Amino acid sequence: MRLWSLHPVYMDSKGLVALWREGLLARAVLKGETKGYTNHPQLIRFQKQEHPIVYLDTYLNHVYLEANRRGYNFNHEKIGVEHTSKQIPVTQGQMLYEMEHLQRKLKKRDHDKYQEVKKILVQKDSPIPNPIFNVIPGDIELWEKITE
Repeated sequence: MRLWSLHPVYMDSKGLVALWREGLLARAVLKGETKGYTNHPQLIRFQKQEHPIVYLDTYLNHVYLEANRRGYNFNHEKIGVEHTSKQIPVTQGQMLYEMEHLQRKLKKRDHDKYQEVKKILVQKDSPIPNPIFNVIPGDIELWEKITE
């Protein structure tokens, strides 16, 4: 399970669909509807919030909006209607790590999206987050499982 801190605009079609599905799985975990993944590190930052489901629904709403912008037909009824304007902090190091990780994936499976994201990154100082997150200084998050 990966709940990317990155804005969903960076995802290729496979990544966006996977993000939606994994987000719905995370939602089921937080609601106690499944026994798997209950201690998954990607859930920690949502579990720490006073209303974890509202934060995750806000996160997923941004994924939905990107999918909708691309003409995909994600079922918005699978998430709650309550959202928050509050943000969860994410470190700059985490954002950079995730972008490098995503770029490696894109280079292998969707070269056009890889090139598109590369162009976006040239125009920006750093990757933009899913709007539920607020970027703060710091290294890779402690909960992250580093992969090469």
